[in-house]
Amino acid sequence: MGSPVVLGIESSCDETGAGLVRGGRLLGHTVASSMAEHARFGGVVPEIAARAHLHALTPVVRSALADAGLRASDIGAVAVTTGPGLSGALQVGLAGAKGLAYALDVPLYGVHHLAGHVAADTLAHGPLPDPCVVLIVSGGHTSLLLVRDLARDPIVHLGDTVDDAAGECFDKVARVFGLPYPGGPAIDRTAREGDPRAVHFPRPLTTGPTEKRFAFSFSGLKTAAARWAETHRAAGRPLPVADGAAALQEAVADVLTRKAVAACTEHGVGTLVVVGGVAANSRVRALAEERCAAAGIALRVPPPGLCTDNGAMIAAVGDLLVRAGAAPAPLDVSIDPSAPLEYAALHPVAAGRARAA
Repeated sequence: MGSPVVLGIESSCDETGAGLVRGGRLLGHTVASSMAEHARFGGVVPEIAARAHLHALTPVVRSALADAGLRASDIGAVAVTTGPGLSGALQVGLAGAKGLAYALDVPLYGVHHLAGHVAADTLAHGPLPDPCVVLIVSGGHTSLLLVRDLARDPIVHLGDTVDDAAGECFDKVARVFGLPYPGGPAIDRTAREGDPRAVHFPRPLTTGPTEKRFAFSFSGLKTAAARWAETHRAAGRPLPVADGAAALQEAVADVLTRKAVAACTEHGVGTLVVVGGVAANSRVRALAEERCAAAGIALRVPPPGLCTDNGAMIAAVGDLLVRAGAAPAPLDVSIDPSAPLEYAALHPVAAGRARAA
């Protein structure tokens, strides 16, 4: 008998996602976003997100099944994000996943959200090379990882953000520039009309101690951009928003790709995988292509629809775990809103102790 159909459920922030994967192949998926409800607040409101997940979960699962041409009875396993993320949002997804797994009498797997982003690339480009360097860039996370067998091996952190993540920097600076939420896409759109050389913003942690060579820091860059805008306004000058957006985007892309290519070179790894919401940024993608080509490194980036949060990526991890023979989650599996990324499987229990399959 072949691999079972795995349903993946994602509800860590403001997207409710459901996806279906079997044997590494994406069968169908649907995402519902509550982003419009948060826009007037300039960021995600946890209570609004949790309520939106409650309303969206069942319709999203039904839509994903329809997209795949399947019925609920075809599901052979359920995977769900158990962390990190917003506590209330995660609880909604886990409760729904537990109910489905119980009703269908199928195993349940807890999945680390960031491992889902890594696995998303497999749906577009096939199995990950062993080893590969993965750059995760999103609203809340920026990390360089050394990945071997995603379903079995521990994930090695080469470097992480020490303060603001790249996506968080985009969101905060976009607000200062008067651009709409979410800031990342707004910065990307606005930057197309600007000159990236018009302002020289700093490139944080690109010089200094070698132990921080793969770490990230975007707080100083955010502050520099805010001060640049304040200086213009204080002097009564119009703010050249397009130039500021282009220069900011160039600084972020420069730091991300410079460190990622250096990590591949230092560790003798021939493939770089760039994932997460900021991987959809046009300049990050273009500069990664340019620098990887120059260094002889293969670059893999999922299509934009698989970069942002979705249920397909969680199903992809569940599918890998099932095929690797990993143990399902215990009955008392809970959530861990601040879980570190150590393994793809994340099975926290109510007492706070975490198990990784």
